[in-house]
Amino acid sequence: MSDTTDSDFRIEHDTMGEVRVPRSALYRAQTQRAVENFPISGSGLEPGQIVALAQIKRAAALVNAELGILDAALAHAIVGAADQIIAGQHHDQFPVDTYQTGSGTSSNMNMNEVLATLASTDDLAVHPNDHVNASQSSNDVFPTSVHLAVTDALLRDLIPALEHLAEALEEKAELWKTAVKAGRTHLMDATPVTLGQEFAGYARQVRLGVARVRSTIERVAEVPLGGTATGTGINTPLGFSQKVIAELASSTGLPITEALDHFEAQGARDGLVEASGALRVIAVSLTKICNDIRWMGSGPNTGLAELHIPDLQPGSSIRPGKVNPTQSESMTMVCVQVMGNNAAVALAGSMGNFELNVFKPVMAHNFMHSCALLAGTCRGFDEFCARGLGVDRARIGWLMGQSLMLVTALAPVIGYDKASKIALHAHHKGLTLREAALELGHVDPATFDRVVRPESMVKPG
Repeated sequence: MSDTTDSDFRIEHDTMGEVRVPRSALYRAQTQRAVENFPISGSGLEPGQIVALAQIKRAAALVNAELGILDAALAHAIVGAADQIIAGQHHDQFPVDTYQTGSGTSSNMNMNEVLATLASTDDLAVHPNDHVNASQSSNDVFPTSVHLAVTDALLRDLIPALEHLAEALEEKAELWKTAVKAGRTHLMDATPVTLGQEFAGYARQVRLGVARVRSTIERVAEVPLGGTATGTGINTPLGFSQKVIAELASSTGLPITEALDHFEAQGARDGLVEASGALRVIAVSLTKICNDIRWMGSGPNTGLAELHIPDLQPGSSIRPGKVNPTQSESMTMVCVQVMGNNAAVALAGSMGNFELNVFKPVMAHNFMHSCALLAGTCRGFDEFCARGLGVDRARIGWLMGQSLMLVTALAPVIGYDKASKIALHAHHKGLTLREAALELGHVDPATFDRVVRPESMVKPG
């Protein structure tokens, strides 16, 4: 049984008639209809996109006043209301589900209604459409909010997190540049490498991820604001698009630019698809790094045990003393989710028909989710794993000495076939390489000791 009564609601009106709206709500009829029509996931706009919508409304109000579309008092009231949302207030007043109308009209109207309510006073009636939405359409405002929020998330959240992780890996690369160890290909013994070389490779993967994201910013930050319904700019005064985007760039500090072609910018979402692809590559890179680290940290007695992974928490409810590579596991789960999110973004990006893509809310949800997940896991892995990694130099030295692939250094001296016979003889007889080489008579002791030196095998020459 519901605990609500008629006194908990008020009657609002829109073009379709009466709607019962919670009395405490700042939104109005159109938002309530969307709440009732889309009771699907229970998740709505990300906070970053709520702020982005408010920033757009703020900029539009200022420019509308400058161009004579809005009275100064109305514009001032809308700006004041938008500032509250930008500051983080009233975010609970945006209940529209992610899985709504594909243009984001419901969320755009949700913002219009909340701002109209906040801006209205006894002496000033602010209308959601006529005033807050003046010179705008959901079809240009909502995608602009997506690109604005994504640009902010990439530049101010994800890239710094990636850069910090890269720095941690680079520090380990420098620290371990002389730690010679067994290299592995196909999960089998290969010629020697240094642990520093491996970690420099990991750091480079992360740095390239940053570069890939940065290379997409120009397209992601290109917004369709001013195109209104179909990209033509109908119902906007001359100069509105340029002025409002300039105001938006100034107020946010983001490199927002006007779309070179508003039909491309409203009918397609290729910039988001491209940037999401960069996030997928980062997820692939991080998966490789995590898997290598947990392989090298496997053990402590029956695995490789080359690395000491920080002990963070008990790893088993039944096996006392067990500790697991939890940060690697957490990060790789994030990476799997990001890859899945990318698939959704790419498919949604293909769904544009004529002058509008109507899958924008789900694209925004998945992209923002990926940004937040990657930034969060990079910060966690940096703090709780990468910076605390240690190396067991005795262990890597012992494993290095067991590697039959050290015989590779002999191949240029005695030939591939003889070197191969030494390796196979050592393996089958349980001998060291040196013992096998001398027993077969393919090389003298002095030559073996001069040529087979692991520390000299980690570079050309």
